[in-house]
Amino acid sequence: MKRTPRSGYILLLATLMVGLPSVALGQSTKPGNNDNTAYGTTSAEFLLLGAGARGTALGGSYAAVATDASALYYNPAGAALGTHPSFVVGTVDYVADTRYSWGGLAFPFGGSKVFGVQLGTFGFKDQPVYTVEQPTGTGATYSVNETFVGLTYAQQFSDRFSAGITAKGVFDNLGSVSGSAFGLDFGADFHSRLGGKPVRLGFTVQNLGTTMDYSGGDLNTSIPRDTAGAGTEPVPAELKSKAFSLPTVFQVALAYDVVSSANQNNRLTVIGSFNQANSNRAGFGFASEWTSRHLGGSGFGAAARGSYSWAPANNISTSGAVPTAMTDEENLQGAAGGGGLFYETPGFLVGVDYAFKYMGVLGGTHYLSVSLGW
Repeated sequence: MKRTPRSGYILLLATLMVGLPSVALGQSTKPGNNDNTAYGTTSAEFLLLGAGARGTALGGSYAAVATDASALYYNPAGAALGTHPSFVVGTVDYVADTRYSWGGLAFPFGGSKVFGVQLGTFGFKDQPVYTVEQPTGTGATYSVNETFVGLTYAQQFSDRFSAGITAKGVFDNLGSVSGSAFGLDFGADFHSRLGGKPVRLGFTVQNLGTTMDYSGGDLNTSIPRDTAGAGTEPVPAELKSKAFSLPTVFQVALAYDVVSSANQNNRLTVIGSFNQANSNRAGFGFASEWTSRHLGGSGFGAAARGSYSWAPANNISTSGAVPTAMTDEENLQGAAGGGGLFYETPGFLVGVDYAFKYMGVLGGTHYLSVSLGW
């Protein structure tokens, strides 16, 4: 049977979406390929914790569809597609009594340009110090505070292409030890129509920058003199720390509106993504989002979202190992879902979003965020 042009486009899109995971898996399954991936050799991993509940529910695939202030984190090019100022702020109770919070503000200007600022912070406070000599506690406490601040400029260069760049400062305070680094995010967004429906393609490189090393506090020590007759006073010294790079990630995400009503009130978007990190092998993700606007002719709307992100390092099982209950926990790691409610008028939007992300053996996390547009 002869295919129509429209069915041919859809077949091509489906092939691309399915092919992304094949590319990811192909890098690690070639015979004789020795795995020299530098696992666990990056600092400031909190930079990968996301921004906003909508992005958390859709995973890294959100880089293809983000257009509000959360695009400052996922794909700075997407922020240039926003026509009004927007603000997003959210927080999550992360694992082991830690907390991660993120906020971003985007300002369009000049018709096709956007300036944005974002702030992310992760850590905990006043945890007791235990030592081998004092296993019940020394009476002292310590805190961890990791923060990044980013400034973004993005521009829409045509009706189909936009690009953006973010410069960020990263600051790490681990007890009495601290470090800092500088990083860049690059993003590009191509948006068009396929079969009469919107299609979007996003490219991002995140956290490309300097290395981070640490100094101060607990790294200061003293050593005994080793020269005869030089006295008994110890010599001040500093323990040397290894400088690690930031968690750099390259990502490609493709989104297509499978369902898109003429008035844009109802939309079903499917998304596929491929990513490559500097400290992990290639991974991939799938996501979908259903959005209904102007429910009952009002300004209210709702959205439902779900995703699955696969990362090779999540599966710690070895070949030939006896299957255990932990295997199921590893396979479920990366699953996320959520939804949101919003109210919008031509010049105003307010929304509340929720996301649940499963962390495997570490359990689940709950993310709540609020968004404004005006």
